[in-house]
Amino acid sequence: METTPGAFSLLLDAGTTRVDELVEELGHEPNGYFWEGVAQFLISTEAQTLEGRFSYDPEGDMFCAYGDDRSALEELATLMSSVATDGDRMRKLITSAEATGFEFDD
Repeated sequence: METTPGAFSLLLDAGTTRVDELVEELGHEPNGYFWEGVAQFLISTEAQTLEGRFSYDPEGDMFCAYGDDRSALEELATLMSSVATDGDRMRKLITSAEATGFEFDD
């Protein structure tokens, strides 16, 4: 969404996705901080070109990424949507992250 002219935010209400129960089963809390970790891991493994193109401001009940690069946020939205709606993809992401020593801040 465009919050002010030229400034954009990507929001996700934590606790409202199809994979929340799975995330909890895998030992994590599906809060805004967890989703920031998902975004960071996705960028580091699948979309390095997004690195540094926006900032994060999560809270317990919401994930937020923001900046002036609308296309970068739209690309992140596509990546995150694919994880938030697909249990197999989420399971693989968490397993891969933990195998590399990545820690979710949840």
